[in-house]
Amino acid sequence: MSFLSCFQQYIQQHHLFQSKDQLLLAVSGGVDSVVLVDLCAKSGYNFSIAHCNFQLRGEESEGDEAFVRSLGAKYNVEVLVKKFDTAAYTTEQKLSIQEAARVLRYEWFEELVVRQTPSSDELTEHKFSSRPTRASDAAAPTHLLTAHHADDNNETLLMHFFRGTGLHGLTGIPVAYGHIKRPLLSFTKEELLQYAVENNLQYREDSSNQSSKYTRNFFRNEIIPAIEKVYPQLKQNLQDNLERFKSIDALYKLATQQLIKKLCKEKGAEVHIPAKQLLQYNNRALIYEIIKPYGFTEKQIAEVEKLAVAETGKFITSPILAFRIIKNRAWLVIAPVEDAELGHVIVEGPGTTGFAAGLLEVKQIPNSQSPIPNSNTEALLDAKHIAFPLLLRKYKTGDYFYPLGMKKKKKLARFFIDQKLSKTEKENVWVLESNKKIIWVVGHRIDDRFKLTDSTTAVLKLSLKTGMR
Repeated sequence: MSFLSCFQQYIQQHHLFQSKDQLLLAVSGGVDSVVLVDLCAKSGYNFSIAHCNFQLRGEESEGDEAFVRSLGAKYNVEVLVKKFDTAAYTTEQKLSIQEAARVLRYEWFEELVVRQTPSSDELTEHKFSSRPTRASDAAAPTHLLTAHHADDNNETLLMHFFRGTGLHGLTGIPVAYGHIKRPLLSFTKEELLQYAVENNLQYREDSSNQSSKYTRNFFRNEIIPAIEKVYPQLKQNLQDNLERFKSIDALYKLATQQLIKKLCKEKGAEVHIPAKQLLQYNNRALIYEIIKPYGFTEKQIAEVEKLAVAETGKFITSPILAFRIIKNRAWLVIAPVEDAELGHVIVEGPGTTGFAAGLLEVKQIPNSQSPIPNSNTEALLDAKHIAFPLLLRKYKTGDYFYPLGMKKKKKLARFFIDQKLSKTEKENVWVLESNKKIIWVVGHRIDDRFKLTDSTTAVLKLSLKTGMR
């Protein structure tokens, strides 16, 4: 089977995307991303190219940008370029160069895919539009493709192992994560280089790849070659281990979910756990899986073990989210911290945010993956109309919104009367705002202005969780 056929088969096998979908290719100009561009072109996919100029290597960075632009001309596709002052950002955020570059590029990619309407100062060439060339593809979702390959995965596994990680960290780079897809993950660097030679593809060499001062380069240039002298089959063995760890991780998640369901009892916004029974499992991983969604860290596992045998009234607090674990007789109780200052919570972006009523989970998904919610605790909104950060706050007098299905605004006080909410229920209502507009009366109704339509491509999925499920 040809390399091209293997590439197409891998995409189908892992259901990464469909032929009608819009693709945004992250292209550095190196051999990996150049091969990805050529494969997508020969497969007939509809794609655009995005290139980050981190301005870290002077003329070499400018040469990379010029080369990527020439790829756009060669394949007759859009090229998007953004220049970053990476050095300044690194100092400002106190990050390593590698981490700063990763944060900058993925923030920009996220904006291109989800927003689909970047401002003019962000693009040095064409504005990106996910509008397809065929009218029948009007709702086709957009995917970001990166050129990560098998060698990258091996390096990631080793880096995670030596740095210290849980089981999930040993499963490597996911082939798909939200709108990010990695169709080259099963191919080795050697295979990509061979394809480039056979197809006369020109590409750029990044001089910084030869320096071992960066962690990944150190593993690539020093550690892996040294181990291969003892174990020549190292790379294949690592690939096999990655598959084993993925299978083990799936079983681990299934087992822990069943145990959590057995142990944890929801009582309103609280979760009650029998302390003695939890300790009888003598399993710190189980404790961590229970407390992790509430912002407690792995270092607090020992604190939970001590709390389980402490007297009533003792507690520990999450350093990340607004939750406590309180010892109450025979129970450990996970409960939101009651504090007047928590009446306003900023939601910076996708992820999980704790507040007095529970957990708010925010995800961005393609429209093709958005079934109609069957519960008031879930909401689906058109992402293109929503800007982060969001404000999660208590309802206040004078608030109004446009209830789903209505074209006229309605005060929340009137809406609550129609919903026959009691005084206590009204006092506990939270709303979620974007740009000072209520987009969701949490747990009740979305605003009609943010509903999904036939033109929706990216969806913001909101989930209210009042306890462990």
